Amino acid sequence: MEIYLVGGAVRDQLLGLPVKEKDWVVIGETPESMVRQGFRPVGKDFPVFLHPQSQEEYALARTERKTAPGYKGFTVHAAPDVSLEQDLIRRDLTINAMAMTPEGQLVDPYGGQGDLEKRIFRHISPAFAEDPVRILRIARFAARYQHLGFTLAEETKGLMQAMVTAGEVDHLVPERVWAELFKALNEKSPSAFFYTLKDCSALDKILPEIACLFGVPQPEKYHPEIDTGVHVMLCLEQAALLSPNPEVRFAALVHDLGKGVSPKAHWPHHHGHETQGLPILEQMCLRLRVPNAFKALALQVMQYHSHCHRAFELRASTLTDTLTALGAFKPVNKLPEFLLACEADAKGRAGLENVPYHQAKLLSGAARAGASIDTSSILNGELKGAQIGEAIRRLRIKAVSEFIRASASARGVE
Repeated sequence: MEIYLVGGAVRDQLLGLPVKEKDWVVIGETPESMVRQGFRPVGKDFPVFLHPQSQEEYALARTERKTAPGYKGFTVHAAPDVSLEQDLIRRDLTINAMAMTPEGQLVDPYGGQGDLEKRIFRHISPAFAEDPVRILRIARFAARYQHLGFTLAEETKGLMQAMVTAGEVDHLVPERVWAELFKALNEKSPSAFFYTLKDCSALDKILPEIACLFGVPQPEKYHPEIDTGVHVMLCLEQAALLSPNPEVRFAALVHDLGKGVSPKAHWPHHHGHETQGLPILEQMCLRLRVPNAFKALALQVMQYHSHCHRAFELRASTLTDTLTALGAFKPVNKLPEFLLACEADAKGRAGLENVPYHQAKLLSGAARAGASIDTSSILNGELKGAQIGEAIRRLRIKAVSEFIRASASARGVE
């Protein structure tokens, strides 16, 4: 059996990065011969098999021919006469079209190693334009490798722009968009995903809710970067520094969607953007099939991030009601994640990246104070229904008020 390690495993090995999973291509075999040797078939659209011992994926060498629009419109040909070079040329980028023998000898027919050394994303052939998912993949690679200095070849960016103009991205299904977006949120530089899509005009088509934020001004006094689109990218970068949690990063990304629908006559101000964005976020999550945990945190951050920023100005009753709305008094809650997203928002402003976010400590302490009250006398008393809830609320307000006073005294604030 003639086998070669291919794709990302070769690329990352040459970059000196850890190899998470290995894919192998097999030359000169048939599905029947693979099964006879103990491999288990798992491929739906083309012949892929699991190794009987390692469980790594082994795919028969294949070619692809475009037969219909979109990323599923391909006819696959897998046969013993398909060469390694033919299999590699159907891949997207030169850096993903290298192969390696089990002994470690590199096979590089399309200049992938040179582009890897030059830190360039470059397509292999015009066939790149046949699959719109490749636009999302390149954007995700940008999010993964930007910190290493990778850039997009001009001819590849031009081809991606032509694909957008031709309407290829219109065939992307929501589940695939979310799958790539989710992966990008987990990368080191997730903002590069959105900038790459924006640079080839794909962001307008794929994520119009984010695209429309670019060019929308904010008050320079609070936002030295002015542009809302730039601001949310800075927020995303800060969220990536603050937390590995993709839910936090997603919440930071979408928290200001309401600014995209502010009347131009009111610019650069965006009064009420916290609530105006809620239906936009709901529709976006519905369209992309965003998991409920992501949506729930994002809705909280969108609606209450301004409350969090103004925590030191809020009355104890308002702060208590906000914490109740956030579920912060429940034993299991997402307050830590909420506060991280709000901190990313505060630090996602040009020149303010290193300003401490003391509001997080205040809300955390107030939540602990409000959660620690003794409710036994209320629950065992004569109050009924809504009266019980209001009595507990008053107790929490009192506890939060005492915490605020103690906190202010500790800071030397009157």
